[in-house]
Amino acid sequence: MPTLNKIRTAISSRSGRIPTDPDLRRLRTALTLFFALDGFLFAGWVVRIPAIKEQTGASAGDLGLALLGVSAGAVATMAVTGRLCRRFGSHPVTVAAGVLMCLGIALPPLTHSALALGLVLLVFGAAYGGLNVAMNSAAVDLVAALRRPVMPGFHAAYSLGGMLGAGLGALIAGQLSATRHLLLLTGFGLVVSVLAGRALLSRPAPVVDRVTPAAKPGAKPAGRRRGLVVVLGLIALCDSYGEGALADWGALHLQQDLGARAGLAAVGYSVFALAMTVGRLSGTALLERLGQTRALVAGGATAAAGMLLGSLAPTVWMAVLGFAITGFGLANIFPVAIGRAGELAGPSGVALASTFGYGGMLLGPPAIGFLTEWFSLPTALTTVAGLAAMAAVIAYGTRNVVRAAGR
Repeated sequence: MPTLNKIRTAISSRSGRIPTDPDLRRLRTALTLFFALDGFLFAGWVVRIPAIKEQTGASAGDLGLALLGVSAGAVATMAVTGRLCRRFGSHPVTVAAGVLMCLGIALPPLTHSALALGLVLLVFGAAYGGLNVAMNSAAVDLVAALRRPVMPGFHAAYSLGGMLGAGLGALIAGQLSATRHLLLLTGFGLVVSVLAGRALLSRPAPVVDRVTPAAKPGAKPAGRRRGLVVVLGLIALCDSYGEGALADWGALHLQQDLGARAGLAAVGYSVFALAMTVGRLSGTALLERLGQTRALVAGGATAAAGMLLGSLAPTVWMAVLGFAITGFGLANIFPVAIGRAGELAGPSGVALASTFGYGGMLLGPPAIGFLTEWFSLPTALTTVAGLAAMAAVIAYGTRNVVRAAGR
């Protein structure tokens, strides 16, 4: 863990008491619950989109515009959340955003028009974006306090929560209306937020005292660090571009280009998501063994090779294998990039890098669509491999600069 060991941290709380190991374990558990809750709630909302489309009577185009509310709300809130975390602390902001997300998920089934749906999704998206920035900021400081690269474990909890939320939603979609389902998620989420929130608010929050090269003659540390955060944001963008592209286009590629049945085509993305979860669960051990730079380079190269196989393979099962390799390769790129951005610039760094990363998830699906119109879907999907390789190149090319900035 070269980067972590080079961060000179002074762990203290705002009350001046040094957190003990049990304190840090409780904070880690509470943050893990918030990451899992985030994925669980978002997946629960996604599986009810068809029912809400029918309820509102929205056309496909109107629904697409309404769904942009989630993205617009999230992106608009991320920079603001970074400032709120600096002012009030990441723990209170995490709890507040978590509660707002729980309340926001109950609103979509109460709407009866695409316009109303878009407006409430702005609220839901704002809470979602705020929670992601706040809990990642809290996680960055906790990683420094623990002196172990445990950031992938938090993102594994998000992935597991998403898989559980999607699976549960699929099981009960036929038995419960969207309104009852999402209200139940609100109640469950509020209980988790209260329990995990009490742990966050009652324990001392680790504060990282970052030593910067400000005293160096002629140095421009603030501008340099911001530039490095942008670079890390681009790495996160390369990763999330692939996640978004495979989520929306992977099954269609298997079905349309390789002749897979609908059920088998759906397995493709499930395998990708499972491989990503496994990769994140093993991420801490991988980072301790390889270090952050080599993990980023290896992950990008693995994902590039996997996606070339997934997009160009002549058979369904070879393509599914490629999807699995891609998921494993991409697994730790986003957590490491966000963690590094937080190490360099605190909540503002997390907010900026997260905005880039979220932008990649938004960019991926439409970019694949346009490229498919011009070329073909398999050719379009090779851009995922290209951006994964670019992430590896950027990580390797900036390794010394990022390392020096973290000293």
